[in-house]
Amino acid sequence: MADVTYESAYDDILGETEGPEAGSYDTTEGRVYTVTGGDWDEVLAPESGVKERVVVNMGPQHPSTHGVLRLILEMEGEVITEARCGIGYLHTGIEKNLEYRTWVQAVPYVTRMDYLAPIANEAGYCLAVEKLLGIVDKVPERAQLMRVITLELNRMGSHLVALATGGFEMGALTAMTNGFRDRELTLDLLEMITGLRMNHAYIRPGGVAQDMPEGGVRDIRAAMDKLDRQLDGVPQLLVNNSVWMDRTSGIGVLDLAGCMALGITGPVLRSTGLPYDIRKSEPYFGYEQFDFEVPTETTNDVYGRFLIRLRELDESKRIIRQACDLLEKTPGPVMIEDKKIGWPSQLSIGGDGMGNSLEHIRHIMGESMEALIHHFKLVTEGFHVPAGQAFSLIEAPRGVLGVHVVSDGSNRPYRVHFRDPSFNNLQATAAMCEGGQVADVIGAVASIDPVMGGVDR
Repeated sequence: MADVTYESAYDDILGETEGPEAGSYDTTEGRVYTVTGGDWDEVLAPESGVKERVVVNMGPQHPSTHGVLRLILEMEGEVITEARCGIGYLHTGIEKNLEYRTWVQAVPYVTRMDYLAPIANEAGYCLAVEKLLGIVDKVPERAQLMRVITLELNRMGSHLVALATGGFEMGALTAMTNGFRDRELTLDLLEMITGLRMNHAYIRPGGVAQDMPEGGVRDIRAAMDKLDRQLDGVPQLLVNNSVWMDRTSGIGVLDLAGCMALGITGPVLRSTGLPYDIRKSEPYFGYEQFDFEVPTETTNDVYGRFLIRLRELDESKRIIRQACDLLEKTPGPVMIEDKKIGWPSQLSIGGDGMGNSLEHIRHIMGESMEALIHHFKLVTEGFHVPAGQAFSLIEAPRGVLGVHVVSDGSNRPYRVHFRDPSFNNLQATAAMCEGGQVADVIGAVASIDPVMGGVDR
C-alpha cells in the first residue's frame, strides 16, 4: 500500500489548486471554499459564474431571541439576501409529557412554555379544560377577576422585558435598566398573589389556587400609581428620539397582507393598523365588562411595535384598576363549588408550604373519613373529563395563544397542543430581514419578541 501523506490527502479532498490561497470542493449545499490567504477576487477568478456569497450564523444564542434561536443569514456584503430560522434547541417535550399527568398536574408544565407569559399559558389551558367540563359559566366571578389581574400584570412584565432587551440590543442602556426596574414591581405583585415570581401554576381548572391576600388590592393600587410615574422614563427617552427612530423606523417592515398570509398576531399585527385583540373580539374571563382600547399604529415597522407595547402598558394598568374596584365589591369563593373538580383554595400557608397547613389538615381529617378519602383521590387520581375536544383562544403578550385539548374520558389529557404566538410570528423573520442590513436583523427579531420556550415546547 502506497504511503499517503496528510497534505496529499487534504489536497485530494480540496481538489487541485494553483497556489496556497484556496481550495474548493462540492457538497450537497454547493461548492465550499477554504481560503488561507490571497485576494478574494483571485480565489474566485478560475470559477466561472460564481457570485460572492457569505453565510453567517447568528446564534444559536443571542439576547434578542429570549432563548436559543439560530439565524442562518446569507449575505452579499452587508445586505441580507436570505434569512432562515433554526429552532428546536430548547425542546422540552412538554406537550407529550401532559399525556402522562392528570388534568391539574398539567398546569405546572404548561406554565413553563412561554416563561415570560406563564399566566397566559395557564389561562389558555384551563379555559379549554373548563369547556370540556362544561363549567365555563360556573367559575366564580371573583376567580375570574383574579385571573384578569394576574394576566394583565403578566402582560406588563412581558412587555417591559421586550422593551428593555430591545433597547439594550440597540444601545439604549437606560431603557434596559428602567425596563427591568419597573418589571420588578409586577413580579413582586405576582409573588404576593400567587407565591411565586414566575411559573406560578396559579390558575387551575375551576378557578384559582388562592384568594387575594389581605391588603393585596391596596398594594396593587400603590404599585400602579408608582408605575404611572416610573414608566414615563422610556417614552421620554426614546419616543421621537432621532437616533432611536433612525434605528427603528422603516426597519423590519411587514404590512397587513404579509401578516395575514403568515398568521401573525399581537403587536406585530396591530402595527399594521388592524385592531385585532381576542379580549375584544372573543372576550373571556369577563373582559367584556372592562373599558380599554386596543392600541394600533400604521408604520408596519419596529418603531410602531415599540409604541404599541408602550401604550399597552397603560391599557393594562387601566384594566387592573377596574378589576381591583370590582374585586372589592365581589365577595365569594375563588374555586368552583363542585367538590369533584375544585381543589381546596381557601388555605393558610404552613411551615411546609402552600396548602399543607396544620389548620387545613385538621379540617380534612376532623370532618369525616369520607372527606379524607375524597381529598386523597382528588389529589392523587384527579378528576375525569368527558370525552371530546375543545379549543380556546386568549390574547397573550405576543399574540393569539390557542390551546387544543382532546380527552378520551380519563383522568389524563389524550392530547394537548398549543398554538404559541412566538412560533407563528417567527415566520415573519425572512420577510422582515431580507433586503435589509445585518444590523437591522437585531431590531426586527427583537420587535417580534419571540420566547423560545413557547416555540420549542
